[in-house]
Amino acid sequence: MSTLRFRVVEKAFQAKPVEVAVPAERPSDYFAKYVFNREKMFKYLPTAVYNRLVDVMDHGATLDRDIADEVAQGMKKWAMELGATHYTHWFQPLTEGTAEKHDAFVEHDGKGGMMEEFSGKLLVQQEPDASSFPNGGIRNTFEARGYSAWDPSSPVFVVDDTLCIPTVFIAYTGESLDYKAPLLKALRAVDKAAVDVCHYFNPDVKKVVAYLGWEQEYFLVDEGLYAARPDLLLTGRTLMGHEASKNQQLEDHYFGAIPTRVAAFMKDLEIQALELGIPVKTRHNEVAPNQFELAPIFEECNLAVDHNMLIMSLMRKVARTHGFRVLLHEKPFKGVNGSGKHNNWSLGTDTGVLLMSPGKTPEENLRFITFVVNTLMAVYRHNGLLKASIMSATNAHRLGANEAPPAIISSFLGTQLSRVLDHMEESSTDELVVLSGKHGMKLDIPQIPELLIDNTDRNRTSPFAFTGNRFEFRAVGSEANCASGMIALNAAVAEQLVIFKNEVDELIGKGEAKIPAIIQVLRKYIKLSKPIRFDGNGYSDEWKAEAKRRGLDCETSVPVIFDNYLSPDSIKMFESTGVMTRKELEARNEVKWETYTKKIQIEARVLGDLVMNHIVPVATEYQTKLIDNVYKMRGLFSEEETRKLSAENLAIIRKIAEHTSYIKEHVDSMIDARKVANKIADEREKAVAYHDTIAPMLEQIRYHIDKLELIVDDQMWTLPKYRELLFIR
Repeated sequence: MSTLRFRVVEKAFQAKPVEVAVPAERPSDYFAKYVFNREKMFKYLPTAVYNRLVDVMDHGATLDRDIADEVAQGMKKWAMELGATHYTHWFQPLTEGTAEKHDAFVEHDGKGGMMEEFSGKLLVQQEPDASSFPNGGIRNTFEARGYSAWDPSSPVFVVDDTLCIPTVFIAYTGESLDYKAPLLKALRAVDKAAVDVCHYFNPDVKKVVAYLGWEQEYFLVDEGLYAARPDLLLTGRTLMGHEASKNQQLEDHYFGAIPTRVAAFMKDLEIQALELGIPVKTRHNEVAPNQFELAPIFEECNLAVDHNMLIMSLMRKVARTHGFRVLLHEKPFKGVNGSGKHNNWSLGTDTGVLLMSPGKTPEENLRFITFVVNTLMAVYRHNGLLKASIMSATNAHRLGANEAPPAIISSFLGTQLSRVLDHMEESSTDELVVLSGKHGMKLDIPQIPELLIDNTDRNRTSPFAFTGNRFEFRAVGSEANCASGMIALNAAVAEQLVIFKNEVDELIGKGEAKIPAIIQVLRKYIKLSKPIRFDGNGYSDEWKAEAKRRGLDCETSVPVIFDNYLSPDSIKMFESTGVMTRKELEARNEVKWETYTKKIQIEARVLGDLVMNHIVPVATEYQTKLIDNVYKMRGLFSEEETRKLSAENLAIIRKIAEHTSYIKEHVDSMIDARKVANKIADEREKAVAYHDTIAPMLEQIRYHIDKLELIVDDQMWTLPKYRELLFIR
């Protein structure tokens, strides 16, 4: 194994960029080549069927089974012209990944042969085994049936030889077992609630769309080096490894020249992403060595989530073609930046107005403030839930360190918007609304277009920051499904907008004019939500103490943070918006607790194996060589000279003994602690036990392993080191 490390290092140094075949056409010509978008629908479907399908996509009309067969035939014809031979329902179970089962377009023809067939029934619905996916006890082996059902709002696409059909995944009894079903419900809820509020300002608004623009951070590691690190292979992160002498302290990697091998990977990835209709736009080096970022143009939220899941799968595939492995873990390397997935979220109307953008008139700015303040209220009221929505065993390593936001949800607004809200809070409603004769009402609300060029510093420690015409939810982890955070955020905002409208309507019902009623409620909300606003350093201990005084959720235990899903306020919010039931929430928490336990359990097992099969044997072998050297010195020199000349070796021998003794003793203790925790029947209590007793041991043992790495002869160390993993590209 020790020779393997040096063989893969040598091979990685010699690796050259892979030649990428660039299409002859412009990107705009091959964009969505493998997507059954409206252009393809119009070409391959009868006009009447096309119009009915568009009505389903745009207005949520019911998809009639009588048109499903014709849609399926058009899809099959298009896909087979691209070389497709199979189809699959492509869904997002509670595994943070995607799932698919490929079936061929094959049926008996009744004459001893076969024919290509794809019916509307196969397009619309299939029956995967629900008990084989995480389900929180909703499905058992003896009652395993689940359904996957086509989501017409997200276009089907072809990958290699397979037609992929985006679907929801639900239990036989109707509960959602995926991310897409509750996301669609949350988007419908925020659409309805926002339209109702928009009617205060424009009665022509018929639809409000939630938009999402994600920023995907990731690391690339040479696949040979990756293979020689069992911890990376099995857990996605390095469970040991001393920092390299140079890491990111010179700040020379961020926005630097993209290495040639990486540039070839990025080019290949972008071409394939564009062919799949993913509008990738930005690529650059990130802060840490071998860390990079990819970002698309924003899209409708449901489609953006699908595209992010697809791009992560595509990244893994393309990386292997280029001799890399992509690391999506939030913290694969200690001591350098982790990877996040900033979610840029906003709302827009079918009349072309971005609701998070300032307007040109006082009335338009009142609309803007209305949606910003209600968003702040939603985040304030459900800050613990929003934290739970992005929390995981992996993201917990990232939050609060190296430019990641802290594990306390707060919102940064910037100087100008904060000044506007403070002005509204400090002024009376009468002062803000001044009657001005024939011109109607004049609003004393400062013009806000300059926010678009706001020079206020970006606060990278803010988990939920306003950035000009959107909110940036920065706490989301790089490995996560964006839907988790988007479900919680959109549902919370939907609930808040309903509450807002009810309060305004109540005032109007009592004789208050519309604008003063809106302002009166907003002023109350500005004051109530003030604890969520924070523009300072989110890393500081002072902020942690201040956040606690403000009543914000400051819990750091991942399993306990998940409790927020089952708080009375969360259950009421999800049920009132029609997004999830108590039963679904309880099931999802069971999955979250079980997943947390399993991830820590796997890491503990991997660390134990590496300790006994790599670290201790190598350290002991080196120690034996030093002992042999000391004994041989005694044969050459006097006792006094030997003691003087061998003092350093004797000190190293002692240090190795101390470190290996600690490591072996605590690995044994960790095994015993796992045995105790594994006997706990309750999933929450088991997860808490793993968090409180076993997770800390991983770091304690790591400390001593990393010390040994500095001591042991480099030629004997079997595992690729940080300097090799992070700087060979």
